[in-house]
Amino acid sequence: MKKGFTLFELVMVIIIMGIVASIGADIIASLYANYVRTRTINALEAKTEITLEQIAKRLQYRIKDSTIARKSNQIVPIASTIVDDTFPIIEWIGYSNESLLGAPRPGWSGFIDLDHSDTNKTNQTLKTSESNLTLASTIMSALTNTDINLSDENEAALVFKGRPYNYTDFGWGVANNTDGSATIKVKIFGTSLDTLQVSNDTNLSEIYEQYHLAHSAFAIVPSDTNSTDFNLTLHYNYQPWLNKNYTDGNSSILTEHASLFRFRQDQTLLRFKLCLHDANQTGIGDIIVVCKEKVVY
Repeated sequence: MKKGFTLFELVMVIIIMGIVASIGADIIASLYANYVRTRTINALEAKTEITLEQIAKRLQYRIKDSTIARKSNQIVPIASTIVDDTFPIIEWIGYSNESLLGAPRPGWSGFIDLDHSDTNKTNQTLKTSESNLTLASTIMSALTNTDINLSDENEAALVFKGRPYNYTDFGWGVANNTDGSATIKVKIFGTSLDTLQVSNDTNLSEIYEQYHLAHSAFAIVPSDTNSTDFNLTLHYNYQPWLNKNYTDGNSSILTEHASLFRFRQDQTLLRFKLCLHDANQTGIGDIIVVCKEKVVY
């Protein structure tokens, strides 16, 4: 006689297989959720690091005394003790590193020949030997959509090194960001490759040996200071020495879905903290947040 499974045995097998399948499905779902979460964290960490690196790269070319914190219409130097989490915007003037680099001569050398006859306070001219100001003008013009080309009404800013400045010397906090004493407007003197002339509306009272040239100021601005989900935007190509502020320039979104952006200065170090989240794009549960910090000398 042939024997088969009893109904009880079949039921028991079905139950056992159901239990095994349920456990297996839970394991697979858990593994997938962990994979998605890990992938999201890695992506957020990379995105946060890249954003902070972009900020750091820009800030390493800042003119340090020009760096300010802004809260609405309140402006204070970045080193001020009152700078706290309520100041969402950092702003600075950067020296024109792109036009500095050149071959075989730099666009501007960074040195004034104090003994040369073309360095003259009466004529308001500055001899900057070994410079190729035509090259500097071309580069600045390309970077600023022709706003700065070392000519009348399109002057770059010259900032002497070796002397301390107050933030108001750069035009911050002055009505309409008008020209400050630190940002001396300069243009090419005639057809010279290495002589600068001070703008007619600027009085050159002192001359120092070392200088920076600047073609733009920069600002990092959160889109919504009262939100935990905002864009972080870099504003550039605006010139406080030409009565412009960051809303007059160009802008580019550095990152989306930020939940926190903080900065402060410790002595000569700038510290930044940035938190980004995934806006629950994974759909696997809670929002994933990654925070990183960066230090810029």
